[in-house]
Amino acid sequence: MWNDFINFFQGMGFMQMDWQQGVMLLISFLLLYLAIKKQYEPLLLLPIAFGMLLTNLPGAEMYHPELWANFLDANHEGYHSYGYIMKNAGLLDVLYIGVKAGVYPCLIFIGVGAMTDFGPLIANPKSLMLGAAAQLGIFITFLCASAFFTPAEAGSIGIIGGADGPTSIFLTSKLAPHLLGPIAIAAYSYMALVPVIQPPIMRALTTPAERKIKMKQLRSVSKTEKIVFPIIITAIIALVLPDAAPLIGCLMLGNLMKESGVVDRLSKVAQNELMNIVVIFLGLSVGATATGATFLNVQTILILCMGIVAFGMGSAGGVLLAKFMNLFSKDKINPLIGSAGVSAVPMAARVSQSEGQKADPSNFLLMHAMGPNVAGVIGSAVAAGILLTMLG
Repeated sequence: MWNDFINFFQGMGFMQMDWQQGVMLLISFLLLYLAIKKQYEPLLLLPIAFGMLLTNLPGAEMYHPELWANFLDANHEGYHSYGYIMKNAGLLDVLYIGVKAGVYPCLIFIGVGAMTDFGPLIANPKSLMLGAAAQLGIFITFLCASAFFTPAEAGSIGIIGGADGPTSIFLTSKLAPHLLGPIAIAAYSYMALVPVIQPPIMRALTTPAERKIKMKQLRSVSKTEKIVFPIIITAIIALVLPDAAPLIGCLMLGNLMKESGVVDRLSKVAQNELMNIVVIFLGLSVGATATGATFLNVQTILILCMGIVAFGMGSAGGVLLAKFMNLFSKDKINPLIGSAGVSAVPMAARVSQSEGQKADPSNFLLMHAMGPNVAGVIGSAVAAGILLTMLG
């Protein structure tokens, strides 16, 4: 009896915990606080934080990083198949298969597409250029990060600048899965801080007169245009950049289901039930990768620093291109909408609207800003495809 009691006591998680696990548990508590109390991207930050909590519980054996260390490496016997992993997996290992296979981000993109209105972009095609310019931060950060990281790791860090969580997870799971935890947390944290990060950049790069520019009302877009758009965009991008096809294809499939009007039931499922289920699985499995060994190091600090630089430069890129376009354009563009070219939909567009109304309460920029905003979703997926083609 006494030996049984000793064995029970020694089997407690408290007896097996090391300092790294203790620190990671505290970080998970902090992230849970930010998600619940401060409501920083709670839909994903809460499950990510809880996944971090679960994976760092000593003795729980819910996630095994060693199973994935040499995944698909034929030189390591037993580590090159999903079958081996399933035989030895914990719960979070099983859920992580959806991340590793690139399934969860693509399913989320179906839901995003079903909730997206590309009308403002179709009505004002110049918005596509602003969305492309906002990807500037991705490639500049990639070049800078290459001085400290491998090219594949640098590409995964640079994609944070797109302010697109699913795209960041998709690319990182392909190029640098060992950095998935810190990159995902950085991406979603900065997305949540859009109203804090962007306004100072927008005000620093524009004059009061520029912020007061009023833009013409957008033309109405026909149903036919909205139906044809996702089909044409998918075909063009997938033919030019095949590696971007999974994200773009799923995004445009969701949008086509919405705009066609013939599969309303599927569209509603994609927007609600599908998105909600996948977000839970994605958040838990991404959080599971945030173990002490992968998170508590200098690399994580560098990732967080470079991530905010990437995000800031992306916001600045759209504003600066709008100012440049005004040098040649008869119909002036309010540069504030350029910062909405990052992929944080619709938060970035709302920030443009808010800053515009601070300069002139009668100015309404929301619909104009939605053009670059949805263009940013396409742009970040294309940027991920380019980096995957170059580095994958």
